[in-house]
Amino acid sequence: MARKLVFYSVLVYLFIAGLLYMYIFKWADTSIPASYKGSSADPRTFMNGRELLLSEEYSEIRNYLFFLSTPYEWLFYLIILVAGFSVRFEKSSSVFKKIGILNNAIYLFWLSIVSYLVVFPFNYAGYCLSKKYNISTQSFSSWMKDEVIDFWVNFGLMIIIVSVLYWLMKKSAKRWWLYAWMLSVPFTLFLMFVQPVLIDPLYNDFYPLKNKVLEEKILELAEEAKIPADHVYEVNMAEKTNSMNAYVTGIGSNSRIVLWDTTLNKLSEDEILFIMAHEMAHYVEKHIYIGIAGYLLLTLVGLWLTSKLMNVMIRKWGGVLNISSISRIQSLPLFLLIISVLLFASSPITNAVSRHQERRADAYAIEMTKDKKAAVSTFQELSKAGLSQVNPPLLVKIFRYSHPTMLERISTLEQYDEKQK
Repeated sequence: MARKLVFYSVLVYLFIAGLLYMYIFKWADTSIPASYKGSSADPRTFMNGRELLLSEEYSEIRNYLFFLSTPYEWLFYLIILVAGFSVRFEKSSSVFKKIGILNNAIYLFWLSIVSYLVVFPFNYAGYCLSKKYNISTQSFSSWMKDEVIDFWVNFGLMIIIVSVLYWLMKKSAKRWWLYAWMLSVPFTLFLMFVQPVLIDPLYNDFYPLKNKVLEEKILELAEEAKIPADHVYEVNMAEKTNSMNAYVTGIGSNSRIVLWDTTLNKLSEDEILFIMAHEMAHYVEKHIYIGIAGYLLLTLVGLWLTSKLMNVMIRKWGGVLNISSISRIQSLPLFLLIISVLLFASSPITNAVSRHQERRADAYAIEMTKDKKAAVSTFQELSKAGLSQVNPPLLVKIFRYSHPTMLERISTLEQYDEKQK
């Protein structure tokens, strides 16, 4: 039974991989609709022939890797369970059985190491792809340093989360999911609060914007929007990437508006001011707090569903999965498998909400700056720097795009201009 389950799961994965390949590389239509040809949303008006070719190649390969890696992760968790590796990891940590957190730490170390090694080919392929297409400027040693930091940060967080989770499972077999969610609320808020000052600086250097003239203009925009801001932060990213970005992070007194130095180096002052107005819109419309509330709601539903599904699956297939009880840490790969599937299944909803917020932020920014030319050129430059498809395939948009496509964003700006006339 166990061998058949793995065999058929591998076959399904290969079948899905084949279908995805045909969809992304053969069937999907990424051409620009006739009504947009020759407009500022048409990539042929702002990209040369080589850039057009590279953007299609890079986007197709990157999207394919994404869709391959997700079910690959599910297959990995299934094999870990069926092959008995999870039970072996649990036995290896039994020497510290009386000290639960050490027992969990040893189990998680083995699971994390194996997981990292199994997923590494996808991570490395993504790194090589970015280097080949000149998106990444990061050396291999620097990239590996970030990978190691990622590993230990995630490992430390997982020790805390898993130890609390399985303690709750032992204490309350029926309501552990509710208590876990209740504890996740302050924990999530705490992580959001400390991330800008404790976690983000582990990867990059942050400092107040060096261009004080530009900072003054940005702060004037903030004052106009009634945003209490004393500084705009820039982050050193040129050593890692050629792409551009700006974002709002953190909550409360640790909230920050951050600009990548690549954005500062490649965009004009008017374009940067448009981006800043866009980021300020997220603050004004409280998108961060709406996002936190939505995340917590999805977490509540997700934990409840995970509890129900784990109980059913262990009751029916516990022998095949080598799980004797939901409250034993040997069941963790099943928990992670279900969570991963639910996250993927909910991504169309979360992405749709995010795209709506981004459209709102774009509208706010153009209303504030009244500079359509700068707004359009900003999105054009972002497309060129990141080799982004202007009109990606539908499935890619649904499952990957937390922002509207560049075709949508630029064409919306043109409609705004027409309304002003």
